[in-house]
Amino acid sequence: MAAMNAKAVSVIDMDWDAFDPWRIQPLTHTLTEHPLLQSDQLVALGKRCRGTSRWYSFSSNVSAGTNFDDAASLFPSGQSAVDSLRDIANANAWVLLRHIQADPLYQELVDFVINSIRSQIERKDPGLYYRAGWIFSASPRTATPFHIDRSHVVLLQVRGTKTIYVWDPDDTVVVSDRARDCFHMRHDLSRTVWHEEFRDRAHAFVLKPGTGVYMPLTSPHMVETSNEASTTISFTYNTDATRRIAKIHVMREMLNRMGITPPAFGRNNIFDHAALAAASAIIVCRGPGGHPPACPSLLHKSAYAVAD
Repeated sequence: MAAMNAKAVSVIDMDWDAFDPWRIQPLTHTLTEHPLLQSDQLVALGKRCRGTSRWYSFSSNVSAGTNFDDAASLFPSGQSAVDSLRDIANANAWVLLRHIQADPLYQELVDFVINSIRSQIERKDPGLYYRAGWIFSASPRTATPFHIDRSHVVLLQVRGTKTIYVWDPDDTVVVSDRARDCFHMRHDLSRTVWHEEFRDRAHAFVLKPGTGVYMPLTSPHMVETSNEASTTISFTYNTDATRRIAKIHVMREMLNRMGITPPAFGRNNIFDHAALAAASAIIVCRGPGGHPPACPSLLHKSAYAVAD
């Protein structure tokens, strides 16, 4: 682990001069041989995650159109995440080890990677916080359901190949303003619904080991593995800008529930400023009826994501 404690060196390479926090962008990385991303260490991490909410194990029956939040309960893999990880090539399963920053060993890895690119990110997107890590192991011919995330995502392919379909973060044909409002308010993906015709609107990346993609906040995405097993790690984080945007969406959803339709997102600066101020005040009071929005990042600007 000494290397991770040394002065941070960049392990992720993309065109940083052209980096735009709101634009999807391909990248390369040097983590494929990292000791903590090898199969034996993933099995050990899976064992340490037993009895927590930090892992999900789905069967290969999950498809692009499966609701992401329902996948684990609707399609349990039939075996433990640890057993699936031991032989992921034959497990007919899709395993997610989530919030790996909660594990001291993997927190070092999350810090090592994020710190190596933090200065590049903050040149254009300041206030980085709420860092987290996620490891996805998938059997051949499996799918990660269509969904959106509440952080910026740096996704790195470690083993195997997969195709990731990503849509622009402001594509309201694929995911409406209202769907994003619901998602930020209560992590509700019920309005984020897959339709096969969406493929024609996607940025498609065929990822192999050493490649990856940067995806802005709430960029819709869906993944399909090839005929070989796949391991992917994602590093996520929020910034001052993502926090502002999430608060505006929270206020918009509050209005929607009152029967008031807000203007199209980002089209009315006066409304957005007022919504931000109102949401900030309400969130401090822990939301209507004392219930906070789904993401703790709106309540606390902590260094690490909370394993909710």
